[in-house]
Amino acid sequence: MSIKPVDVNSQTLSQLVVKALQDKKGEDIVILDLRGIAQAVADFFVIATGSSDTHLQALMDSVEKTVAQEAGQTPWHIEGRERKLWVLMDYVDVVVHLFQRQTREYYALEELWADAPTTFVED
Repeated sequence: MSIKPVDVNSQTLSQLVVKALQDKKGEDIVILDLRGIAQAVADFFVIATGSSDTHLQALMDSVEKTVAQEAGQTPWHIEGRERKLWVLMDYVDVVVHLFQRQTREYYALEELWADAPTTFVED
């Protein structure tokens, strides 16, 4: 079955990612709006925490499935799939960061991108 791309903007795509993460009980979901930051690598970062390897896999699968079904898009690149400490799913304009708690605290992406408007999503 081939996936037919749907024309969705980056904000809509970030909301689809959030929906997918909420469906699998992603924790501490945050959206960083990078559109106003010069030389940012994407329009949005969506960051979430998973409680285990299995949970991170479920979050990753949910994002892939939801975005494919709703927007007809697949990730351009995925990193960290094997170790599952920090999984990065690159949808070009939206980059999804899935962390285990200790790794998220160590890298503190929200602090690195503190200039970006931040939306905290309720669990």
